Amino acid sequence: MKEIIYIFIGGGMGSVTRYLTQIAVNERLSPALFPFPWGTFTVNIIGSLLIGFFYSFSERFNLSFELRLFLTVGFCGGFTTFSTLANDSLSLLKGGFYGIFTFYVFISILLGLLAVLAGGYLGEQFKS
Repeated sequence: MKEIIYIFIGGGMGSVTRYLTQIAVNERLSPALFPFPWGTFTVNIIGSLLIGFFYSFSERFNLSFELRLFLTVGFCGGFTTFSTLANDSLSLLKGGFYGIFTFYVFISILLGLLAVLAGGYLGEQFKS
């Protein structure tokens, strides 16, 4: 039961952080640039970097299982959003933005994977 509470708290914090980040990014980029889901893209790439970092860092420093759950399943799970990526992609398709749709899906997956790798590398750089 203790693990569920850690995930619950981390997920809530991640979700609120995602919401605030998306608002900030969308206010600055979306109106000025072509129709691209900048907020969702930003949180998913940052979240991918963070989850790679947290997994690597927590292994290196042998963090408790509960803290690992809080950071990865909770916070990163709440911060990132595959469902919104899918919904944004569908909106681009419905709007006839086929090129932007293709670019968005491809670059989100590619940069997400690279961000996890980069985060893992960064986590390994800390000395134990």
